[in-house]
Amino acid sequence: MYLLAVMGNLIIAALICGVPQLHTPMYFFLCNLSSVDIVYVSTILPKMLSIIITEDKTISYSGCITQLYFFIFCADAENSILTCMAYDRYVAVCSPLHYSMIITKKVCFILTSSYIIFSAMNFLMFTLLICTLSFCYSCKINHVFCEVRVLMALSSSDITSREFVIFAEAICLVIATFLFILTSYVRIISSILTMNSDKGRRKAFSSCSSHILTVLLFYGPFSFMYLKPESEHSKEQDKILSMFYVALVPMLNPFVYSLRNKDVLGAIRKVTQKK
Repeated sequence: MYLLAVMGNLIIAALICGVPQLHTPMYFFLCNLSSVDIVYVSTILPKMLSIIITEDKTISYSGCITQLYFFIFCADAENSILTCMAYDRYVAVCSPLHYSMIITKKVCFILTSSYIIFSAMNFLMFTLLICTLSFCYSCKINHVFCEVRVLMALSSSDITSREFVIFAEAICLVIATFLFILTSYVRIISSILTMNSDKGRRKAFSSCSSHILTVLLFYGPFSFMYLKPESEHSKEQDKILSMFYVALVPMLNPFVYSLRNKDVLGAIRKVTQKK
C-alpha cells in the first residue's frame, strides 16, 4: 500500500509537470494533492513497517512529536486543497466565460501559499499544546501512530482547556471547509441540470466526479472517527479508520484521477507512445 501510494502519486505529479496539456489550475491543485499525499503516507507508514519488520515497537518523544506535526499539517493541507479544487470546479462550471480571468496563475500561487502557511502555523500551535503536557518516562500508545487524542489521554496534566481548544478549532475548520465544498457542488449540480446539451452535462459532470469521490473518501472516515460517540470498541474502530484515511485514501487518489479522467489517460498514452 505504501509503495502504491508513493509511486501512484509520483506518477500523477510527474505527468502534470511534464505534459503541457495538463498545465491548468485544476491539475496544478491535483499536483499539490499528490505531493501532500506522498508526505502524508511517508509520515506514518515507514515507521509502521519498521515496527512490523524489526518488532521494535518503541518511538522516541521527538519522533512522536514530529510524526504528529506532519500528520496534522498534511491533513489540514489536504483539507485546504480539496476546498480550492471545489472552488476551481465551481468557477469552471458556473462561470466558464470568466474562468481564465478569475482562476489565474497569481490566484493559484496565492491560494497555495496561504494554505501552506496557515497549515504550518495552525498545527504548530496544536503541536506546542501537546509539547507542554507532562508524560511519564515510558508510555504505551494504544494506536497505530502518534495521534492527538491518544497522546492527550496519556498525559498526567489537566487537558480540559487544551481539549476544548483543539476540538473546537478542528471541528470549525472541517465543518467550514466541508460546507463550502457542499455549497459549491449544490451550485455546480444545479448549473449542470440547467444545461441544454447532454454532451455538455456529461462533460461537466465528468470533470467533477473524480473530485467528488476524493472528497467522500477523505471526509467520510475522518468525520465518522471524530464525531462518533465513544464506546468500549471505539479504540479498535479508530485504528481501522485511521488506516483507511492514512494509507488507503492516498493510495486510491491516483487511481480515482487516472481511471476516471480522460485528460490524464490521454497524457499517459502520449507519454507511453513517446517512450
